[in-house]
Amino acid sequence: MTAGFHLYLDSADLGELRACLPHPTIHGVTTNPTLLRRAGVSRRDLPALLHECLALGARQVQAQVQAADADGMLDDARGLLAGFEPGQLVVKIPATREGLRAGARLSAAGHPVTYTAVYAPEQAHFAAMLGAAYAAPYLGRLEDSGVDGLALIARMQALVRQSGAATRLLVASVRSREAYLSLLALGVGAVTVPPRLLPELLDHPATLDAERAFLADAQALN
Repeated sequence: MTAGFHLYLDSADLGELRACLPHPTIHGVTTNPTLLRRAGVSRRDLPALLHECLALGARQVQAQVQAADADGMLDDARGLLAGFEPGQLVVKIPATREGLRAGARLSAAGHPVTYTAVYAPEQAHFAAMLGAAYAAPYLGRLEDSGVDGLALIARMQALVRQSGAATRLLVASVRSREAYLSLLALGVGAVTVPPRLLPELLDHPATLDAERAFLADAQALN
């Protein structure tokens, strides 16, 4: 298992991202077509958004293919990768039969891949087997469907760990500080959170109160 933990921001809204970046705790930014549509970002404008994220301090950005067949996915991936330095862009591919086919070719060529929409343990296993950088299950969506999302992600994590691959689980659809801490307890290698959740993780009220008291005392020193 690759050492280290990667925290991503899950957004295509530059206003939200600028409020959070740069910060040393943030590894990168994840996007998908739903987030792009919500933020009003067109396919043509996507490269500029991703480059802006890198300029803001993200070490990696992730963008998703927009085709359903392997050949179309590979064409999309090549277009996304153009203009980026090796390793800067992670190509997101749904964990479908065709997606696994396309992702395997990209991984073999040395490009980092995230298999997304991972809902079953065997999908995480296949991602590790094929050398993916990440496999992305959706915690909140799993729980919305009535599944014990943490238990299922724990099974995925065990399979990835047993594989010996460098693949990280990149858990998305994380909606609370408690969920984030539970994922850390499972030992997942990466989490992507909406920017609105970051203040809950970084700005503890008691710490801020203590800082204010220290600063007041510092000003009163002779």
